[in-house]
Amino acid sequence: MYEELTEQAALLTEELCEKARLKKGQILVVGCSTSEVCGDRIGSNSNLEAAKAVFAGIYSVTQKYGIWLAAQCCEHLNRAIIIEQEAVPLLEPVNVVPQPKAGGSFATTAWQAFHNPAAVEEIRADAGLDIGDTLIGMHLKRVAVPVRLTHGAIGKAHITAARVRPKFIGGARAVYNEDLM
Repeated sequence: MYEELTEQAALLTEELCEKARLKKGQILVVGCSTSEVCGDRIGSNSNLEAAKAVFAGIYSVTQKYGIWLAAQCCEHLNRAIIIEQEAVPLLEPVNVVPQPKAGGSFATTAWQAFHNPAAVEEIRADAGLDIGDTLIGMHLKRVAVPVRLTHGAIGKAHITAARVRPKFIGGARAVYNEDLM
């Protein structure tokens, strides 16, 4: 089962990176309910093994592309973000270390896997992957645009994906940069 979760996570992350046209140095925020991945209600059955499997798939792709992975904690830590300190050197860290039932198994796994992890209150990511309806939108830059992926689930968890684009200004007479859309 866990190998399948790793494969699903890697395939969906690869597809999102391509469709969102993510570039080296950009940030992908991921919220993941392992309870939902395993078929339970969000927040009811944190599963560290499922988190490790999903994380492995996502992290392998972000490493390949040179993209920073940001793991959203659960509501018990006010949806704080776990990320490599190097990715956000100017952001003020908060003093917390996620645990499976206080931060979530996915954020805990990220903390343990990252070389120099930091917890911050917020970021503005370039794309997002919401696994199990964890509400990652607060951590995306404006303007968020849905990305339809080939498959709509990892394990039993519903997937929502997004990318961002610059805000359109200037009205009907403006000319827009197609490369940013």
